[in-house]
Amino acid sequence: MRLGTPQLLRYSPQRAKAAVCVALVGCAFISAVRAADDEDAHAWLERMTRSLATRNYDGRFLRLGNGRTENMRIVHRVAAGVVTERLVSLDGNGREVIRTPSEVMCYLPDRRTVVVEPRTDRDPLLGTVPKYNAGLKANYIIAAPLSARVMGRQARLVTVAPRDEFRYGYRLWLDQESAMPLKSELCDAQGNAIEQIVFADLQLPATIADELLRPSMSTEGFRWIRQETPRVVVPQGAGWIVANPPQGFRLTITRIQTVGGASVRHMVFSDGLASVSVFIESRMTDNEKPGPVRVGTAHAYSTEVQDHRVTAVGEVPANTVRALATSVARESTAASR
Repeated sequence: MRLGTPQLLRYSPQRAKAAVCVALVGCAFISAVRAADDEDAHAWLERMTRSLATRNYDGRFLRLGNGRTENMRIVHRVAAGVVTERLVSLDGNGREVIRTPSEVMCYLPDRRTVVVEPRTDRDPLLGTVPKYNAGLKANYIIAAPLSARVMGRQARLVTVAPRDEFRYGYRLWLDQESAMPLKSELCDAQGNAIEQIVFADLQLPATIADELLRPSMSTEGFRWIRQETPRVVVPQGAGWIVANPPQGFRLTITRIQTVGGASVRHMVFSDGLASVSVFIESRMTDNEKPGPVRVGTAHAYSTEVQDHRVTAVGEVPANTVRALATSVARESTAASR
């Protein structure tokens, strides 16, 4: 017996129109769900950034990366809008960093030295945590948050993946109630964790006592080094430019500063999340060879451009600092190309 064509598969204009309508409704539903997920992920990152900036917190965490594990403590206080922080290494050399609204003091007990510098940024001392901004979508894919548990708490896992090879990605486990990052991972292009921060304990007290923001060591007999060098902001790109930066990286700061009696031009490039510093100074000596250097998750690349030493450094992949350093040129030279 010959089988006939199934009724549902027979073509008719009415059925075709109905199928198109069903397909359009389905696509609209999927788009709406993705948009809602995207907005939810951005909302969680906004909450995290706000919590890190405005909450009091006192926590102990492990920093794992580059084959090393370090126990740390972070104390962050916001009082009348004034932010003070203290970061302590609980093992190793016992170094401490204290940041006030105007200064950064680094206590080095193994060297019996305190280095004091003017404070130039407002980002929290807690590393390996991205700061949310509205332009992230241009360079990163932010996945819908997933349910998770960390330290016995309910959390949301948010993944921030790079769209190309010029930046790192992040995985963030955010506390369900406070949006504080209980765990974070800095990831390479393959999604492998290259640095982790995992909290063992995190408190969110209403107040933080002054003594918790003071160094734990006596500084009697320590050598104090004060970096009072004024930083003069100059017009962006004046004299030097980066002719072909990696996609998404834009010049945000240009300044001249004096280091060891010599003028150094400092340019900062950012994609809104990752940032790279480019330093241009007098020609490198015979002992200073160009090329790549890696320290932990940060990369640096030095080269020579028209009798000047150019160094790019940042917590980004090696090819990013190389691309920035090798694109530096005099404005007049770049214009004639």
